[in-house]
Amino acid sequence: MKIICVGRNYRKHAEELGNKVPDEPVLFMKPDSAILRQRDAFYIPDFSSDVHYEAEIVVKLNRLGKRIQSKFAHKYYAEFTVGIDFTARDVQAKLKAKGLPWEKAKGFDSSAVCGKWLPVGDYDMSNLSFELKKNGQVVQSGNTSEMLFSIDEIIDYTSQYFTLKIGDQIFTGTPEGVGPVAHGDILEGFVEGTKVLEVKVK
Repeated sequence: MKIICVGRNYRKHAEELGNKVPDEPVLFMKPDSAILRQRDAFYIPDFSSDVHYEAEIVVKLNRLGKRIQSKFAHKYYAEFTVGIDFTARDVQAKLKAKGLPWEKAKGFDSSAVCGKWLPVGDYDMSNLSFELKKNGQVVQSGNTSEMLFSIDEIIDYTSQYFTLKIGDQIFTGTPEGVGPVAHGDILEGFVEGTKVLEVKVK
């Protein structure tokens, strides 16, 4: 399986990092070794002193597909959750300054966290509220209606370049409010007020 991620998919997040608002999805990948097992703690890697949380909606593909049109994309996923795209921001900044790829900053071990998977059929995926709490305080709050590119548009675009396979995960982008984590932090993810994710930082 592969993990496909979308960057800068919320206008205010692009602006808070000083990035231009894109006119097409910005894609990057994480290897399957980036997945953090549920209930495991996240350990800050020793090569970074500025790891940030980025909460986002994640969908899991349940069909094989290529060149999927947006109007059919909803048939290719049946489960979703809140995930965290951990980012070594200091490493990323150095790579970006040199015009180099982000993989070291985004794809390191345990950098992709997913909560409990929920059935798509029980929710309105085009108007879905989610949030992240750090130590009990809300630090990120978003709604899929605020996405620059919808989930179905992301699947359409992504599938023009990559064959999507059963089990693939798509991290659909993070809203504003990203920030650093420290040893002892507790991160909790919520969908429509229901807690689906908890991870301790060590």
